[in-house]
Amino acid sequence: MNKVRSERKKTISIATSCWNEVENIPLFYQRVRAELEKHPQYDYEFVVADNNSTDGTRNELRRIAASDPKFKVIFNARNFGHIRSPYHALLNTGGDLVFYLCSDLQEPPEMLGEFLKKYEEGFEVIAGVRSGTHDGFLMEFLRGIYYKLLQKSASDQELLEKFTGFGLFDRKFIEALRKFHEPYPYFRGLVSEIGLRRCEVPFVQDKRRHGVTKNNYFTLYDMAMTGLVNHSKLPLRLAVLTGFLIGGASFLVAVVYFVLKLLWWNTFSLGLAPLVIGLFFLSGVQLLFIGIIGEYLGAVWIQVKNRPLVIEEERINFDE
Repeated sequence: MNKVRSERKKTISIATSCWNEVENIPLFYQRVRAELEKHPQYDYEFVVADNNSTDGTRNELRRIAASDPKFKVIFNARNFGHIRSPYHALLNTGGDLVFYLCSDLQEPPEMLGEFLKKYEEGFEVIAGVRSGTHDGFLMEFLRGIYYKLLQKSASDQELLEKFTGFGLFDRKFIEALRKFHEPYPYFRGLVSEIGLRRCEVPFVQDKRRHGVTKNNYFTLYDMAMTGLVNHSKLPLRLAVLTGFLIGGASFLVAVVYFVLKLLWWNTFSLGLAPLVIGLFFLSGVQLLFIGIIGEYLGAVWIQVKNRPLVIEEERINFDE
């Protein structure tokens, strides 16, 4: 007897993280589901990591999970930050491909269709890169400078500019992530580090619909320094080069002052101003590079401790 076996559908895992997004989570779910319905050839699952929200987000997540068994939730025991929690969600996906986006809807779920076209063409990493944003000019200008600096300093790999992590990733890429054992990962750099067949798809970053952004200058600085110390030795080499240049310049100035003093012994006076200016300048340079060395030591310290990405309090809809 002939048996006709239907081909198994591939599963798309939608991965995201949230913290105090009570107004955005229902809209996020509705918009992603609406987009998934346009692609019935794929099955789906959600994996949402909640960073110990305090505004009712957890109640919304429980409500959605009760109505949709494919909506999986991880409740963190505390807020583990904007870097570790979404990475943990990625690693807990089980689909054939993973669609990662932020739950604040600044990255449009409607891009999934375009990403899937690239995936079906054979690309294993489809990265969404910002072609425009509603952020202020100054912030976008500073981001541009940072990406240029990071790209120039990371000579052994091509880092993506204006990439936020938004994209579609093959299961092969997710399995490669597991091999790195990063306790404090810089996901954007890992995309370039792993390689695989990659393409870039531009998108315009939307304005946040509800609530306020959880990023501030401290979190942005944290991400920037994490990327720099993980993928570049340039700051350390600049410290050495600056030391040589300042040492050489100081020696030349000392020779000039010595000669001038010999020629006009009774009339030439150095004065306190050059000494004070030089002292404060050298002190500033020393503190700057001590701070840079501290950033690298801090990164090593985090790696040595090898703590888990997060500690979970509860899981919902995961098949044990």
